[in-house]
Parts: sequence; structure tokens; C-alpha cells
Amino acid sequence: MKEITRRKFIATASVATGFALAVQPISAEVITTDAKGLLAGVVKIPVKDGEIPAYRAVPAAGENFPIVLVIQEIFGVHEHIQDITRRFAQLGYLAIAPELFIRQGDVSKLSSTDEIRPIVAKVPDAQVLSDLDATVDWAVKSAKGNANKLAITGFCWGGRITWLYAAHNPKLKAGVAWYGRLVGDATELQPKYPIDIASKLTVSILGLYGGKDTGIPLDTVEQMRDRLKSSSSKSEIIVYPDAPHAFFADYRPSYREKEAKEGWKRLLAWFKEHGV
Repeated sequence: MKEITRRKFIATASVATGFALAVQPISAEVITTDAKGLLAGVVKIPVKDGEIPAYRAVPAAGENFPIVLVIQEIFGVHEHIQDITRRFAQLGYLAIAPELFIRQGDVSKLSSTDEIRPIVAKVPDAQVLSDLDATVDWAVKSAKGNANKLAITGFCWGGRITWLYAAHNPKLKAGVAWYGRLVGDATELQPKYPIDIASKLTVSILGLYGGKDTGIPLDTVEQMRDRLKSSSSKSEIIVYPDAPHAFFADYRPSYREKEAKEGWKRLLAWFKEHGV
């Protein structure tokens, strides 16, 4: 797949309709949240080099909504991520999921994770953090969001970004990182991992991890816990012993209903505890 040039990405940028091709077939356990009483759909976020699309869901009536940034897996802002934003909106939040890979390619149309990974590898962390800053600005200025009640949550790739954005933006009140990689080899585009920022973190992050996650060794989770002890963030990490990677992904075979529901309850309690 050819990389989308910066001149073209604005014209071609879109949010996926339905589920990403690479995650088919969809599990029968998939959760569907309707948009009744909500404003839900695609919006355009002004960024440094143009616009990026995002999926936004918010109550149709009211204002001064607490903001939740919802950060995608490697499959992009497909139906699962869109549904999560609607779940938040039904609880009174302004939830927004920006499409953070769109300059590099439309991953929703790729048929395998092997095709997707090279696209994701080209996404600079600096670009992502800047786009999230722009998304927050848009949420406050254009969507009745409350800048003083800002939270973030992300899944897999987005879990790592949740930790990094918490270090980047100390104005966040709280975050929840779902099975985001904690340790890795630094590159020019991805120079830091959560382990590198843990000791200086000031934002309270709750990490939710699976004990049977073959991609995130438990020793790296323990390393992260140790680093967090020297921070002022009061962050915590919960490990569900029997859960695999992507245990919250109700559209995939990895879904574990018990742990997913427990994790969601913890997320909501964590946000409330920290004023979001």
C-alpha cells in the first residue's frame, strides 16, 4: 500500500465504516451501543498540516462535558472504537477518537496485521502527541468540552500512547491504559516507551493488563510498577491472571467478558475518583 502524501491525505482522510477488514469474522459477543440521544459521527480536527478525521460522540443536549480521548488499536478508528465512544457519551462524556494513522495509510482496508504493522511503524510519536493536543483544543472550542475534566484511554497501541500522552500533557486528570506495551527498542520515530517516562509521571494512570498476554511479558509489567513507585502520579497497574491480550475487544476471540466488565467498572471509578 502506498503511503498517502501530506498533500493528499486531507482529501482522502476518512474514518472506517464498520469493522476493519483484518479483524473479520466478527464475534457473536460483539457489543453494540446505539446513538439515541447522542450526536455521533465523523468530525474534522484542524492539525498543524491540515485536518484529520475523528469519530465523536456526545450527548445531544447540554454543555461543559468531561472529555475522554479514546485511542485506537492498530486497526484504526473502526466500529469497535466508535462503539466505545458511544458508551462514554451515553454516560455523559464527550468522547472523541482521532484517526492517528491516516497520513500513513488507511489500515481499515488492509486484510492482515502483517500488512498493518509497517504502516503503524511509520507513525511518529511526536505527530501523535501533537494531534492529540489539537483534538483536545477542538473538543473545548468546538464541542462544548470542559478543559478541566480531561481523561484518556487507549487499547493495545493506544495503551502505550495513553502512558506517553500522560507524560506529555500534565493537564490530564486521569487515564486508563489497556494492555499497552511498556518496554521496547527506541527508534527515531518512537524514541520512548512508558518505562522511560514512568518515574516522572504526574498524571494518575490505571494500567489494565492480562496475565496471559504473550506480547507483554509480566516482568515488564513489574518493571513498570517499580518505576511508578518513584513518581508522584499514584498510578496503579492491575493484572488479570487468566486474561490474554485484547481481553476488552468484544469483537474478537480474545474477549473475556468477566475481565472486560470488571476493567470497565474500574475505568469509570478511576475517572470519577480523579474528577472526570
